[in-house]
Amino acid sequence: MTAPRRPLRIKFLTPGDIRRILDADPRLIVPVGTCEPHGSHLPLGCDTIVVERLADDLSAEFGILVAPTIEYGVNVATSGPLAGAGSVRRKTLRRWVNDLLLDWEREGVREFLILTAHGHAPHQEALGTVVTEHARVRVIDVLALDLGTLVDTATGPIHGGEVDTSLALFVAPHLVRMDEARDLILPETAVLRYRRGSTMKLPAIAEGGVGEPSRASAEKGRRVFECIKERIRTRVLGVAAAPPET
Repeated sequence: MTAPRRPLRIKFLTPGDIRRILDADPRLIVPVGTCEPHGSHLPLGCDTIVVERLADDLSAEFGILVAPTIEYGVNVATSGPLAGAGSVRRKTLRRWVNDLLLDWEREGVREFLILTAHGHAPHQEALGTVVTEHARVRVIDVLALDLGTLVDTATGPIHGGEVDTSLALFVAPHLVRMDEARDLILPETAVLRYRRGSTMKLPAIAEGGVGEPSRASAEKGRRVFECIKERIRTRVLGVAAAPPET
């Protein structure tokens, strides 16, 4: 039986290792997380934890290098301060990522795959406007997909709700406190304002999260996670879709 491959993380490799890997595959996965609340039941780094796991899985499967995670992003505004939250401005994130990508490009990277699970419009704009000299940059918002029947509330707000909580239960169940999960069900007139990509300020009672975390489960999280990986495999990495299970 062949042992599973390990992710190729830059911070654990020597310059010689990295040179050999880039000679074989000049791509680099760059996970970009956040440090922001998603309700009282989730860790502040839940976005980060999800994209790190995705980066590791894709690296191990395809032999692509993974950069050290960028732990901060442009947070969603809240009605008051929430303990532990750390945000950067849009131009700060852009400049930071820009500087890093230019260095890595000069060292031989020809394509960057930026993974983020944070759909906040200013955050996405910062990542979407980085520039390089010649390398290709692809920003992958891992939750910008049709969840269909994978969860119960696929079209509702997901910031700390069923989707985020399910992913956390699958990837890092020991960090989720379901006994502290509280649903914040919005009236229909407000639902659109808090969907993914919204710039609306979260209400104080939300504690950083809206939606229905009580509907979450690790099995839903597994289905969403595998759907994300399959979408990246086929639409980003160009791998043929796996045949349906019989």
